[in-house]
Amino acid sequence: MKYFGTDGFRGKVSEKLNVTHAFKIGMYLGYYFSKKRPNPRMIVGKDTRLSGDTLEHALAAGAASMGADVYLLGVTPTPAISLLIRKGNYDMGAMISASHNPYQDNGIKLFNEDGFKLQEEVELLIEEYIDSEELLPLVSGKEIGKIIDIHDNGLAKYAAWLHEVCDFDFTGMRVLCDLANGSATAIAKSVLESYNAEVDVISNEPNGININEGCGSTHLELLQDKMIEGEYDIGLAFDGDADRLLAVDEHGCIVDGDIIMYLCGKYMKEHGTLNQDVVVTTVMSNIGLHKAFKECGIATKKTAVGDKYVSECLFAEGYSLGGEQSGHIIFKDEAVTGDGLLTALHLLQVLKHSGTSLSTLRESIEIYPQLLKNVRVQSKKAAMEDSDVKAAIEQITVLLGDNGRILVRPSGTEELIRVMVEAQSDELCENYVNQVIEIIENKRL
Repeated sequence: MKYFGTDGFRGKVSEKLNVTHAFKIGMYLGYYFSKKRPNPRMIVGKDTRLSGDTLEHALAAGAASMGADVYLLGVTPTPAISLLIRKGNYDMGAMISASHNPYQDNGIKLFNEDGFKLQEEVELLIEEYIDSEELLPLVSGKEIGKIIDIHDNGLAKYAAWLHEVCDFDFTGMRVLCDLANGSATAIAKSVLESYNAEVDVISNEPNGININEGCGSTHLELLQDKMIEGEYDIGLAFDGDADRLLAVDEHGCIVDGDIIMYLCGKYMKEHGTLNQDVVVTTVMSNIGLHKAFKECGIATKKTAVGDKYVSECLFAEGYSLGGEQSGHIIFKDEAVTGDGLLTALHLLQVLKHSGTSLSTLRESIEIYPQLLKNVRVQSKKAAMEDSDVKAAIEQITVLLGDNGRILVRPSGTEELIRVMVEAQSDELCENYVNQVIEIIENKRL
């Protein structure tokens, strides 16, 4: 696909993604869903990026010009969009965010009437329209759509839903949250405090350009330092749009998505809520996770990278839990997308129920050393099909055997190849990753 990747349309603002794109996306969505019912309802959210306002207004104007009524949720976590579509009788939704990327980037994630990521075939139709010279005919008169602000009411409904599905009490627990100067700043602290946890926050002062800057789930160093300095039970790190969560234990050690899935999956199995005793992972999940699950009687099912693929598998097969190493965790019986706050509540419940520390809990899973490096390329397709690259991958696979693996894949949003190796030592990981990258760079693929 030309514009849409595994997680929407994303790129540097005014270069790869601009207000014209947003306007035409809004137009086509209004047109497409108007064929299903007159005056379709669309809900739109955004994170804290400087460019969010212009893209939000362009998207809303495009949809309203085609007869859609657009409801603006303002700064909000992405999962709130998905939830409110399902609970509020909306026909479609959009989230303006580039997730963990720097503020110069932005993106548009699209959702269908069921709260799932928009089908790829519809995204392809939108791409065709973006590149078309013609504009769809605008509606006029009473058919023009309205644009309505629902920020406070929408967030209140999302918070109320969290309490419906997670009836927990965290009295006595001390929590430190890194809110990434992003969407979580709108609601995370108040929600966690409503469960009686004692909550402190960092990276909670968004200014439009500091989202993810040295903070959040992709820059855990600040949270790790604060955890070592303080006396907290757990540290929680959100990404820019709060659909992902990583954690840090009381000693400052990282608890990634694999470990969170393990702890929650094991807890669910013990309580009889893990359907078919299966957890859905992506190909990026660590070998250690699969071995740990096997030891406690849990099977795994692998999908391609991307939470939408995890979601598709969960709903197609009826499993209860799935996610990504990066912190996209989906509790299928409650939500259809990754939700950082929902994941935080479940992880806190596991910790509370255990009566022990997070560092003790994580000792029961051995995570293999893993190294991922990105290499910029001229053509992702040429790099992936190159015979020397393929030969190197095959040779490394044989050398690793059952004690590691190599995964080479193209980025879904950038001209990058991602090279990942798991092995029994950091030295082996570094050696094998560099072998593949050197071939790609030397051949200028």
